[in-house]
Amino acid sequence: MSSTLSAQVKGPVLAPYDEGYAEEVAPWNRASTHTPALVVGATSADDVAAAVRYAADHGLHVSVQGTGHGAEVPVTSGLMITTRRMDGLTIDRVRRTATMGAGMTWRAVIAAASAHGLLPVAGPAGTVGVAGLLLGGGIGPLARSHGFASDYVESFTVVTGTGEIVRADHTDHPDLFWALRGGKFGLGVVTEVTIRLVELESLYGGSLTFEEGDIEAAFRGWVDYTATADPRVTTSAVILRLPPFDTVPEALRGRTVLTIRFAYPGPAEEGARFAAPLRSAAPVYLDALGEMPAADIARIHNDPTEPVAVQPYGGLLREIDQDFATAYLSSFGPGVDAPFLAAEVRHFGGATHRDVDGGSAVAGRAASYASGMIGVRPDLFETVLPRAADEWWSRAEPWLLAENNPNLMGLPVTPDRLATMWPEPINTRLGEVRWRYDPNGVFLKPA
Repeated sequence: MSSTLSAQVKGPVLAPYDEGYAEEVAPWNRASTHTPALVVGATSADDVAAAVRYAADHGLHVSVQGTGHGAEVPVTSGLMITTRRMDGLTIDRVRRTATMGAGMTWRAVIAAASAHGLLPVAGPAGTVGVAGLLLGGGIGPLARSHGFASDYVESFTVVTGTGEIVRADHTDHPDLFWALRGGKFGLGVVTEVTIRLVELESLYGGSLTFEEGDIEAAFRGWVDYTATADPRVTTSAVILRLPPFDTVPEALRGRTVLTIRFAYPGPAEEGARFAAPLRSAAPVYLDALGEMPAADIARIHNDPTEPVAVQPYGGLLREIDQDFATAYLSSFGPGVDAPFLAAEVRHFGGATHRDVDGGSAVAGRAASYASGMIGVRPDLFETVLPRAADEWWSRAEPWLLAENNPNLMGLPVTPDRLATMWPEPINTRLGEVRWRYDPNGVFLKPA
């Protein structure tokens, strides 16, 4: 089977018994182990098209992996296409655009764009793949000032379920273009994307960290702060329970702390003024907030740069208040035996509430905040973390939105959660577009 497909593509085609298979299918999130029947390491759109046609002819469903950050659910059958070899990148300084292959990471795009005084609107982690973030919308440190990452897409090159290579933009296949900006699943395999870049050489950003005894005052101060925060300021607050490992900075090793992450794409003196209420909410243990090169924007969230086993959980929230703060502190605050490494609340609003001209399929524009938890202990994955997450969602129910966002929802991945991901009009339209471009359900995962 694999030898037949190998004759049609330039990249490797591997079955479970082949050398290199395990490395090819390994995701960044090592909580999952993928075991598809075949994997194709695509090098081009032509490779992808050949693989999709082959899958359709042989009754195999198609899954796609870029970096594998979103690999919460293992792929156990079908044909997987990996895109990391499609890593071309071109920066057009005049047009202020970046054109990149689907396998490119945001870290590389940020580095290349910053050499021209430009920056992509991206997520918080530089190791995340370009296509996966954009297909789900993409929320990052510039969310309130600039909106979703997918709002800046100019065009996609995509392989449809029939194996056709098409360009989707405002004029060509506009229905597919609408869906790809936030629709995430079942729409095709993105092989290349062009995005607009923003002029930004520096910003006022970083973090303020508070010791365990000051967590409550700092978090309650942050909740009040967000109610009237300037719409250009994006913040989040996260309680971290850091292990006593040598890989953790000594000042944080074995500690429970609250870190407030802050980004303001403007002058340092104005940013300092906006941050002043947060600095005065409680004694600051570590002050890592100040003017920084835009190229260092990933330092704000300081996410891991190496693969790790992770279980994420997430939900979207309406406006929060001090009652919410009480619930959050009761679940994750000082003195609580919470099993999560991180429990974060992110502030949305501002530009995230405004859709692009012509609309998009992004889920979550109605949210004002998001709640998320990260667990990293595999011995807690099966029962402890899911139970603790359920307890939190029950406690947070008064503030929860019914809709979610595919990049943020985490576990569990269930039909019910997927069905309510988007508002009903968007969900219905997405179903129509998926059927139009994948009439045989090549990208539809088996039940």
